[in-house]
Amino acid sequence: MKKLLLLFIMVFIFSCGNEKVLQLPEIDYSGITEIKDVSHAYLFYDETQPNHIDLNRKNLISTTNWLINVDKRLTLKQAIPKIKFLQDKKSNSSHKNKNAKNYFTCHDLNNNNLGFLEFTNVVYQNESLNDYSGVLSNLEDTTNSTAIAFEKNNTIVIASTVLKSIITETSKDSLSFYLKKCDTINGIIFLNFNEDLSFQSYIDFKYVTNKTDLKHAKISNKEFIFN
Repeated sequence: MKKLLLLFIMVFIFSCGNEKVLQLPEIDYSGITEIKDVSHAYLFYDETQPNHIDLNRKNLISTTNWLINVDKRLTLKQAIPKIKFLQDKKSNSSHKNKNAKNYFTCHDLNNNNLGFLEFTNVVYQNESLNDYSGVLSNLEDTTNSTAIAFEKNNTIVIASTVLKSIITETSKDSLSFYLKKCDTINGIIFLNFNEDLSFQSYIDFKYVTNKTDLKHAKISNKEFIFN
């Protein structure tokens, strides 16, 4: 608890000292509330310059767990290139710790404290997604594959060879239901995020996919950021 409280104070002092405010994304329940041996990076949003993003990474140590504090108001188009830059910096470092992980810092609403969402093995890829007519035929596994696209208006489009259909939903509450329907042996699920989504929306969708108890299918570590 003391370490978490200290982290709150450090973020507050850092923000005030530089006249910046970082709004952490909110998550209902993270499941991870304490991480030791950490370094911090900060991705700030500037409401006076909405197309600008400020990354502070001065105190990162490659052998530690990295806590990436991303302002929830940033879009994925703004945040993901910086996040990929940090991932590459760590993986290409001459000093490595195979046990060190990467986490997004969130506000855990259930505990009213800090919570963390791991993304160590996530590989972000850029890909255009103009329509869904060819999605089913382009999936890697022709019998047990599902592609889920999260649009900028928070609409969810599910193209699945398991369901043999393309489904459009307007509520993330139904996402777990469809994930379970696509939970087949050797199944793989690909997540696709519109680059105009806010980082808060990204965390919302990641939370639902992470908490869904899948018995057979695997969510791919490749995440596609489309325009």
